[in-house]
Amino acid sequence: MPNISSLSLSPKAKKFSAIGLGAAGVATLAATVLPSTAAHGDSGQATAKKVTAESVAFSSHSSVLPKQGKDLTAQEQSLVKVPADAEKVASVKDATTTAKSFTSTDEAAAAIKADAAKRAAKAAAQEKAQAAAAKERAVQAAANRSKQRAAAPSYPNNLDGWIREARAIMAKHGIPGSYEGIKRNIIRESGGNPRAINNWDINAVNGVPSKGLLQVIKPTFDAYHVEGTAYDQYDPVANIVAACNYAADRYGSMDNVNSAY
Repeated sequence: MPNISSLSLSPKAKKFSAIGLGAAGVATLAATVLPSTAAHGDSGQATAKKVTAESVAFSSHSSVLPKQGKDLTAQEQSLVKVPADAEKVASVKDATTTAKSFTSTDEAAAAIKADAAKRAAKAAAQEKAQAAAAKERAVQAAANRSKQRAAAPSYPNNLDGWIREARAIMAKHGIPGSYEGIKRNIIRESGGNPRAINNWDINAVNGVPSKGLLQVIKPTFDAYHVEGTAYDQYDPVANIVAACNYAADRYGSMDNVNSAY
């Protein structure tokens, strides 16, 4: 084997063609190396020795050159070896195939590194944009919650506030009952005391005393309870809504109730 310094390169062999630079390195690289003298009785015309892409291709997961057909010498390997970090560029199937001629392997390696840096910068920019979008969504969600809280009406914690809040809930569920009709029955049943309890009538004897503003028993409260209100007979809003729901079912409306019901 002649010394590499004595090799005479043909004009076509002075460039290395790198096609499809990507994470797997140089996808195709061919060089024609001509010995300076004929060997074993050749007629004197140099015989080309072709190093094909298959003989110099290497895995993106290994820095070891595969051996196909014949072992490559260290000198031949030096012509095609690419830095190990070339695999960071991108996967082969995702890399954009390009074609470019390089006058040296250094230029090929530099191109691979530049491509890797470009892809890394693009990925970083995308990640930054996604983070910014996520932050913006979080800020917007917090602003929407604040608006909802601000838009929600505030009711005083007294008989007037309880009735008005109960009626707002009743309106959403299609339960009838005027402010005056509800207040009239509350005054008669409990005097406006949300903790009122009847411990002497037949319901009390049966173990289910009437409780709350509109004096409903537990079975009635459970049957006519409205979602969104507390599961507590003594809760003033829940008591009003459940009692009005029951009155609407049995009497058409709490407005039609003028005595014990």
